[in-house]
Amino acid sequence: MKKIVYIIILIPVFSLFAQQVQDSTKVFKKRVLENAEVDTLLSFYTQDGNNAAVTGGIGTENLQDYATNITVAIPLNADDVFTVDATVSAYTSASSSNLNPFSGASQGGEDDDNDRRDDDGGNQNGVTEGSPWVASSGASKSDVWISGVFNYSHTSDSRNRIWTADMSISSEFDYFSFGFGGSHTWLFNKKNTELSLKGNVYLDTWKPVYPTEIKSYNETRGNLNFGFFNGIDILDQNGNTIDKNSISAWKPYNTNLVTDKGRNTFSGSLSFSQILSKKLQISIFMDVVQQTGWLANPMQRVYFKDRPNFYIGNAASIPNYTSTDNTRVFQLADDIERLPNSRLKTPVGVRLNYYVSERIVLKSYYRFYTDDWGITSQTASLEIPLKLADKFTFYPSFRYYTQTQADYFAPYEEHSILDNFYTSDYDLSTFNSNQYGLGIRYTDIFTKSHIGKLRLKQANLKYSNYQRNTGLHFNIVTLGFKFIFK
Repeated sequence: MKKIVYIIILIPVFSLFAQQVQDSTKVFKKRVLENAEVDTLLSFYTQDGNNAAVTGGIGTENLQDYATNITVAIPLNADDVFTVDATVSAYTSASSSNLNPFSGASQGGEDDDNDRRDDDGGNQNGVTEGSPWVASSGASKSDVWISGVFNYSHTSDSRNRIWTADMSISSEFDYFSFGFGGSHTWLFNKKNTELSLKGNVYLDTWKPVYPTEIKSYNETRGNLNFGFFNGIDILDQNGNTIDKNSISAWKPYNTNLVTDKGRNTFSGSLSFSQILSKKLQISIFMDVVQQTGWLANPMQRVYFKDRPNFYIGNAASIPNYTSTDNTRVFQLADDIERLPNSRLKTPVGVRLNYYVSERIVLKSYYRFYTDDWGITSQTASLEIPLKLADKFTFYPSFRYYTQTQADYFAPYEEHSILDNFYTSDYDLSTFNSNQYGLGIRYTDIFTKSHIGKLRLKQANLKYSNYQRNTGLHFNIVTLGFKFIFK
């Protein structure tokens, strides 16, 4: 499943607030949003690394993603705004493709359907090979993630209170998410002080898919002479073919799969913002997030140090299994990732923005995070918008992140069967990272450029480079436009 973070999506609840009839004798009330606005964002993301969770903490993490986001904000009247946000993300993942490493994986990384097994388990020429370092051609190699956003907000006549109601929906091949919530914001002290309360609920559902060998073992009730394993040799650590009928033959450590397809998230947020002077503004926030249900990823393999190893593929490649030179043998999983069925997350953060001059602004951010899985993390970032001309702003940025590992993390083959919970997902490991960004923004407050009735207000182009000390790295380019409909 693509890792991705939650998107808040809002629902219009028009019955909550009745539109007030405006008396011509009343003082003129400025509209919250004068005209409909359209924001578009295009992005290309590419990453690589050597710690894929799908293949047990080793293997290629190569991934490419193309995403398009469109947000339309529509003023319903002077007080109310309805917003629709839609995102489509299409990605290709080498690690996800190795959910079934035996479909089209070959020595050179090319698909060779003449001697490979497909997802349905047809044995062709008696040869099956795969590798955690080579992408296969299985159905899980690519997917499209889709989300929709609906947002209704109401602002009081005084413009000192804002209410929102929201709903979220998103889907990909192994996961479906539905959420709803709302917020209430108060503005005080001539709008120099802002206090906001926000709450959301996400009721998500797994559509679980499993590593091919574990899925097939369960389907045949442990008979290694049928289904996927029919006609396929299983090798031991020494490269010898095992007796599939032996009591010491390969089998998963735990044959129980996903028992609770739900994953529920309840979040609450409190934020406070204060303008301290003409040049300085501070914002403080705190979130509490409670998750329950099946919180592990059923796609991700785990290998134990105190169980024998078994393989499918080329015996000569076994001694070289953890090397990127291995392209012809794959180790059968001991189990899938297992994690507790609850998690409490508590981040606290602060933003500090300082206006240096008409051409320079400093935007800083710090967050401290902790949860009951043993992870603590710290994030610090700085962005420095530099106004080059009336319409152009250049904004370099830097972000540093560090975290401790979860109590349940261990690398490839370092878990024990005595562990109650286990994962080899390096997102839950100890690591630190640096991210550098460069962007340029074009702003035209008079919206002179236009496409029909769409007038261009702003354009952004940004590039970011990310480096993690575990070896994961990515590059992302985003291009965005803001239009006003007149």
